[in-house]
Amino acid sequence: MSDSVNPFDNAESPFHVVVNDEGQHSLWPAFAAVPAGWTSVWGPGDRGEALEYITTSWTDIRPRSLVAQYA
Repeated sequence: MSDSVNPFDNAESPFHVVVNDEGQHSLWPAFAAVPAGWTSVWGPGDRGEALEYITTSWTDIRPRSLVAQYA
């Protein structure tokens, strides 16, 4: 068995919140490069604060393209 910790579950590490072109948010470890197609919009900071930012900022989880179809 491995003793490694999933970096997304490590409450001791700093995180960014990243957003893609569809407005979808994700928690992202600060040590890792932001992936192509995503932009950091918050952080780095505490994991709990990052999750709070996502909860308060991403209130409609539908992709922007889907919202546009029904506008």
